[in-house]
Formats: sequence, structure tokens, C-alpha cells
Amino acid sequence: MLSNYLLEELVTFARCGTLAQTAAALHVTQPTITRGMQKLETELGVQLFIRQPNRLSLTPTGELAAREAEHLLQATDQAVQRIQNFDRNQQILPVTATLPGVLIVLDALRDRLPSNVHWPTHALTTDPLQALITRAAVLAFTNTPLVDPAITTQSVGTERLAVNLNQFMSQANQPSVTFDQLKNLSFVVLDDIGPWRAIIQQHIPGAKFFYQEERGALAAITQFSDFPYFSTNITPLDPTPTQPPTDDNRRRLPITDAAAQMPVYANYLSSDAARVHPVIAQVTAIWPQ
Repeated sequence: MLSNYLLEELVTFARCGTLAQTAAALHVTQPTITRGMQKLETELGVQLFIRQPNRLSLTPTGELAAREAEHLLQATDQAVQRIQNFDRNQQILPVTATLPGVLIVLDALRDRLPSNVHWPTHALTTDPLQALITRAAVLAFTNTPLVDPAITTQSVGTERLAVNLNQFMSQANQPSVTFDQLKNLSFVVLDDIGPWRAIIQQHIPGAKFFYQEERGALAAITQFSDFPYFSTNITPLDPTPTQPPTDDNRRRLPITDAAAQMPVYANYLSSDAARVHPVIAQVTAIWPQ
């Protein structure tokens, strides 16, 4: 069985190129690295190094061994992470989402969900599939289904985008609008809106967006100005709303474009079905039409 420290020394040498730099990078002495490389050659039964006066370099076999060693170390790290996450998941049920709207729904369900269900305050910006595979999360909500043989995906509902316009604007005198009818307008927008950000920037020609990091700042701006702002069918569930009261001088108009209708999916490892079904059922039941 090859020791991890020997593999790490080989990978570091392949990256650094000299014994001195390898020793410095690993905070050990140069003789320690020399003995380690000799021990690794002995254990593998192959020549890994070309030894010349004042110079050590890898043979082609050594280069292959360094690549394989890096893969082994990565696999070990991932296995340790999965084991630790699995153990953590026995006590808690971590949920993540790439959509802020899902987090609003979970917040609205806080008193009805089991106390071991945990979710973040911000939408996930990394790979949700990786979060499930490494067991950093047991349940991931996304706007596209995750494709993997180990993953089960089911539909939860649709988040539908709307715009809130001053009632005296010409576009407000109709039951709905399209993205094209909103062109060249300026909007105040919450910074953390997940995939909606790319959608509005792509589909509204000539628009300007003033993004606000603080929810309170957004609420104040929308309350004391006539800037249009966006909401969705999820917004009424928000326990800490960022929008002004419904009796302000704006009209809420649904946006009819297909891109303004975002499907939402629950994804989980098939082996975790029994654990996550109660959460999915609660989210689906409360999801607005």
C-alpha cells in the first residue's frame, strides 16, 4: 500500500521540478524528500527518476506515476469528504438551491419542516450535482434537471416573472407585457436573483439595471421612487419582503414570454428518496400557481 505522503512528494516534485523547491513546499528537509523518492521507487519496483550530477528529473514512467498519484490523492480527498458529509447528514438534512425563490419558500415553511432540515441564506453558485455526489447536500433545487444515473429528479412547480410598473406608464394599461415592451426602461433589482439575472439582461433590449445588494435598500428605493422592479409568484411568500406595499402606485403585470416562466426541479440521490420526499411534498404543496 503506497503511503499518501510519498504520493504527495512525487506530485509536488513534478510541479516544482527540484528537490529543494519540493522540500520547501512541503516544509521538510531535502534529505527527507530524497529518501522518500527512493522508497517510492523501491515500493513500485520501477525507475521514476533520471539522476544526473546536481539534477534530478522524472522518467516517462515517473511522469505517468506523478499523474496517477495526483488522481489518487484527489480521490482520497473526495472519499474523506463524502464520509464526513455522510456522517453530518445523519444528524441534519442539508438542502441547497440555485434559485433564491426556493429559499423564500423554505423560509415560509420553517415552522412546518423538521428541525434537522437546513438550507443556506444565499443561492448556490457552484455545481449542484457535485454538491449531491459529495453529499454536501441531500436535496438540490434547480431550474434544469440534473442528469446522472444516481440522481432522481422531479418537478416542483414554476416560478413566473412579473414586472411592477407605475400605473401611469403606457405599458401598465394592459393585462400583461412582454420583454420587448419593457425595452429601454431602467429597473431597480436585487443583486442575488440567481438565473433571473441573465434572463432579464438577455431579453430586455436597451434596459438598465441598478442592482442592490441590501434588501432594505431595494425596499426603500422602490418605495420612494417610480423605478420599475420585478417580482414573481413566489414573492408573496417572502417572510421579509423587499417590495413596497401592494397599495403603492404600481401595477403588477405578468411577463408572458416563455423565458419568464422558470421550471423548478428537486434533485436527490435515489438512495435518499425516503429522507427528502417529506420536504419535497411540503414545498410542492405551498408552491404558488
